[in-house]
Amino acid sequence: QVELVESGGGLVQPGGSLRLSCAPSGVFFSVDDMAWYRQAPGKQRELVAAITSDGTTNYADSVKGRFTISRDNVKSTVYLQMNSLKPEDTAVYSCHADFLVATIIGNMPLKVSSQGTLVTVSS
Repeated sequence: QVELVESGGGLVQPGGSLRLSCAPSGVFFSVDDMAWYRQAPGKQRELVAAITSDGTTNYADSVKGRFTISRDNVKSTVYLQMNSLKPEDTAVYSCHADFLVATIIGNMPLKVSSQGTLVTVSS
């Protein structure tokens, strides 16, 4: 069983910064693409940022220039540095990763998402 455990959410004032981390627990063979999603109250879930295993990134237009996604391939951990936060960034943020896990029939893909952490931007 593979799980993703987040840390770093909380309350921050507009213009402030937060750093989210997401690390796996469990046994797996490898991890490929990793990403951060968010869901604001009354809105659909949206992709915030994604990063491939070789470090290629892409961002939602609403966070470009303010958020940075990165990863530590040794720790299989993904980070989201959020700067210049705005009230409209308030949401539950969750991470996602594509794992390969070993089974008796070989390595199999496994998509895992975290439970989510609340980020509130308010004065």
